[in-house]
Amino acid sequence: MTTVAPDPRHTPVPGIRPHHRVFRVPGVYPVQRDTWLLADVLRRELTDHGCGADRPCRVLELGAGAGALSVVAAGVANTDVTAVDLSRRALLSTRVNAARHGRRVRTRRGDLTGPVAGELFDVVVSNPPYVPTVTDDLPGHGLARAFDGGRDGRLVLDRVCAEAPRVLRPGGRLLVVHSAFNDPAVTIARLRGQGMDAEVVARHEHPFGPVLTARRALLRERGLVADDQTTEELVVVRAVRPVANDS
Repeated sequence: MTTVAPDPRHTPVPGIRPHHRVFRVPGVYPVQRDTWLLADVLRRELTDHGCGADRPCRVLELGAGAGALSVVAAGVANTDVTAVDLSRRALLSTRVNAARHGRRVRTRRGDLTGPVAGELFDVVVSNPPYVPTVTDDLPGHGLARAFDGGRDGRLVLDRVCAEAPRVLRPGGRLLVVHSAFNDPAVTIARLRGQGMDAEVVARHEHPFGPVLTARRALLRERGLVADDQTTEELVVVRAVRPVANDS
């Protein structure tokens, strides 16, 4: 596996804490550390690199789940937030969480960027399913749909890398979180292949949760973990769509 060093301008996140309480209806996967790590980066992105005062900063969350990231984005001044998910239960959870926190989030049901085709956003944020599985047959329903990512964990992740640039304005940014098991170098190469400037901006090591603990034998078989390994590294990749230079 290729190692990608984080941009030295960014510092590793020392600890991860929830940004807010999250309601979810049965059948929606609970929010985990990867979402809160991404939320830390998202809030900093919107606060430090907003879109100016002349218009709202349009934010799109792909694969919203319970909408935790959308609620964080909607809590930043001058944002216009859209959440997309295939699951009706997930979108109901998103709407409830937005209402509970007094924040406005637009919801759209569908597959990744399909429901917002033809629209452009300033920031796209995504925590796609990325846990390696035995086969590339992804579940069509149930909790596993939120984390199963195919044999290398990249089936949905690669689609995010391919589709997100199409709905970004020039200068727009993609923030995506996944595991080091998925090889961040591949993510960066795919985004650069789409004409994006991409880098790792945050890392965090944390203990295996129940899903990875249950699949540790599979991860060992694939050569992704050592025999005694009980932690994984999360990474956040930031990619920017360059502004065209007409000169």
